[in-house]
Amino acid sequence: MDFLGIGPGEILLIIVVALLLWGPGRIVEIARTFGKVLHTIRKEANGLTSQLTTELEEQKKEHKHEGER
Repeated sequence: MDFLGIGPGEILLIIVVALLLWGPGRIVEIARTFGKVLHTIRKEANGLTSQLTTELEEQKKEHKHEGER
């Protein structure tokens, strides 16, 4: 299972290096912040996708109505 194109061995290496650099307490704080950032990005991306879909549907309806005239 890959995460962002990174294999499990590489993820483990990153975790070990992070533990050595910042310690276990700081890692939890960093992971929590990273999770909040990812949540915000996903929420905004979903909102943007929804908005674009709505606008495209409205344009299709307008174009369809113009063709009926």
